Amino acid sequence: MSVSFDLPRLRRETLDLLARWTPVESVAGHTAGLRRMADLLVEHLAHRLGATIVADGLALDPPVVHARIDRGKGRRILLYNMYDVMPATAEGWSVAPFAGGILDRPGLGPCFVGRGAENNKGPLAGMLVALEALIAADALDVDVEILIEGEEESGSHALRHYLGRPGTPVRPALAALFPSFCEYGGGRPRVYCGFKGIVHGTIRSAGGAWGGPAAAIHGSNAPWIANPAWRLVEALAVLAAPPTGFLFRTQLPPVWRPMLEALAAGFDPDAELAFRRTERFAVPGDAAERLEHVLTSAVLSLSRLATDPADARGVIPHAAEARFELRLPPGATPETVLADLRARLAAAGCADVELRAADGFPGIAFAPDAPGLAALVDAYRDQGADPQIWPWAIGAAPAYAFAAVAPAFLIGGLGHGGNAHGIDEFVSLEGIDRFLSSLLAWLPAIAPKGRSRDDERPAP
Repeated sequence: MSVSFDLPRLRRETLDLLARWTPVESVAGHTAGLRRMADLLVEHLAHRLGATIVADGLALDPPVVHARIDRGKGRRILLYNMYDVMPATAEGWSVAPFAGGILDRPGLGPCFVGRGAENNKGPLAGMLVALEALIAADALDVDVEILIEGEEESGSHALRHYLGRPGTPVRPALAALFPSFCEYGGGRPRVYCGFKGIVHGTIRSAGGAWGGPAAAIHGSNAPWIANPAWRLVEALAVLAAPPTGFLFRTQLPPVWRPMLEALAAGFDPDAELAFRRTERFAVPGDAAERLEHVLTSAVLSLSRLATDPADARGVIPHAAEARFELRLPPGATPETVLADLRARLAAAGCADVELRAADGFPGIAFAPDAPGLAALVDAYRDQGADPQIWPWAIGAAPAYAFAAVAPAFLIGGLGHGGNAHGIDEFVSLEGIDRFLSSLLAWLPAIAPKGRSRDDERPAP
């Protein structure tokens, strides 16, 4: 028997939580703000949902809020989300970013505007409201494990180690789910069966290491003193190919070929960047060729080039540095690729150029029939949305860490938000309704009532 829910009430509860949480500046480096947000979540989970809080996670910095809702069902799902947000100043915003408020946006109607509205305090609030409603209606035939971290925007270091340590307190689940607003730009929602990996780091050339200046010197010496900036350019040319920083491509496994072909049939590459107006694809080909290229390519992406001293005229700098993000498809391990890059430098006589990795993680692709995937697609279609199904996302997420406790990590949920990380971040009120409706349909369908417990096997 289907259960009906009071959607306007659930929307109000979601907005109330979002209004309460937006003023908390839970940004990287703001220890008090992160701790305050974790405390608010612990209070809400314990008092509103009757959850048991696992203390191990709260000892981390920033805290990982780990909660359990045991209902005696014998099988469980894992809900993941994040409480950290990006920094923001008031410049350019229609409302103070850490106050928030409801405004009308052309073409979208009333929207909640504030830092975290779309990424990811809005989805977090809706997730907890939907979960409470399902439990109150006895419409969820599973136990629930909940992980909410405060470091997603800066690498998920604490969470990754929490999941990966021997004897992790996180219990095995049928699937790990990351509820989010997935009607990106108001378009078709996307479903991803995995994620790319990423490694952050720097490539540095210091003059004293190979005959350049040990300290910045007058530029008149340029004809006879080597310049670390040119040494860095030389090293970068050895490592990767312009204009994208392409390294290599992996082979798309045959199991993903039908999914790629179905995706390509309805994918418009030009529309993908149409809202940007200035960007152009740097690789030729039709939709299928470009999709396979972006999915299987490893790329050394450069995000910053600088000299030391910076912006000094008329000198030869004593060092030059590039900041990189090494973006890796599933199957390419960070350790192997980094070792190959260092070997390229050594073979080219550039062993003095230092390649240093700060942090990172591999990509992962779960099976096309991963638990929860079909239920997510059905939940979208029940709301009149026809999703795009991708073998994996071209963006990075620490999904690999969840493989120890679940056979799938899925990001999903309807709802239109926008301007994540930017000015006037928002979610439409209609988007909140669609998000809640999709979760109320999706979560119970992962383990429907009446199904034998033996039909579901949690990860070992």
